[in-house]
Amino acid sequence: MALACHEALHKPRTPSIMSSFKPLVFSGVQPTGNLHLGNYLGAIRKFVALQESHDCIYCVVDLHSITAQLVHDDLPSQTRSITAAFLAAGIDPEKHIVFNQARVPQHAELAWIFNCVARIGWMNRMTQFKDKAGKDRENASLGLLAYPSLMAADILVYRATHVPVGDDQKQHLELTRDIAAKFNNDFSRRIGELGIGVEMTMGEETLNGFFPLTEPLIEGPATRVMSLRDGTKKMSKSDPSDLSRINLTDDADAIAKKIKKAKTDPEPLPSELAGLKDRPEAENLVGIYAALAETSREAVMAEFGGRQFSAFKPALAELAVEKLAPVAAEMRRISADRAYVDAVLRDGGERAGALAEATMKQVREIVGLLDD
Repeated sequence: MALACHEALHKPRTPSIMSSFKPLVFSGVQPTGNLHLGNYLGAIRKFVALQESHDCIYCVVDLHSITAQLVHDDLPSQTRSITAAFLAAGIDPEKHIVFNQARVPQHAELAWIFNCVARIGWMNRMTQFKDKAGKDRENASLGLLAYPSLMAADILVYRATHVPVGDDQKQHLELTRDIAAKFNNDFSRRIGELGIGVEMTMGEETLNGFFPLTEPLIEGPATRVMSLRDGTKKMSKSDPSDLSRINLTDDADAIAKKIKKAKTDPEPLPSELAGLKDRPEAENLVGIYAALAETSREAVMAEFGGRQFSAFKPALAELAVEKLAPVAAEMRRISADRAYVDAVLRDGGERAGALAEATMKQVREIVGLLDD
């Protein structure tokens, strides 16, 4: 993956070979109300699949949620809701780690060090900051600008080697790699003297690296779920119409009702993907069916091409209920047991904190910060 282009003066050299870092996946989700089908297909279900083949850390990144909006009325409940969704979907909190970011202060400590590693020019080029700050960027919070440093710290405080990312986070992961590379480059001699790094090859040279250059983990094509009322807009919790989305807490009747009321056009489904062009609602429903059935859109077209939506919608509703209703019921059950959710977060926070402190103890030693 190509690194973002930075000023030549500051651009760290990039190792071509990396070894001896223990494989570890870090997954983070911001707490948000009304988790919906888009969150499930786009992130949570993929996170669940990762635990079968990787050691994983699942983090509810509550510190990130205050970068754009400082005051929240229900941040604790949103944090618990994300956690319940992880558990209801099948993530095992005993084999892996599930916790919320604020329980582990080492995230913020490493983020400050990374603020001193990263360059202002790097941050100014982050497109997500430009999008979120809009025209009034001078009034945006410093936290929003420095958001990618905290994201880098989230990942690297565990020296994670892989992160599942969507299109909107790819640039931030590139920055994480750049920060790791610059830290390794700037402190290579000290890391070597302490004997706590990994020898990393750069062309004909070698350096002693402490942080891995984290790789993106891409598990198949991204699932982009659009509104059930307008196929040109993403499914969103902020849409005033509840019929526009399938919430993860919806029961079987609500799921079926929303599928049957989903906006469509009068034409039958085409037999080939090209026929979905300029038919956003049809394309959305076909994509949802394919994602739920874990098949290709081509296979869906082969099965339903030429048929009216009056035949396709009941099939989609049945499939959605089959796949989502058990998750929704389990999420409602777990959400009602607040003590259990809090116990999972507490245990995960203790385990994550031990790992993070082991990293930070060495980082403080590398940088020269006395801590005992």
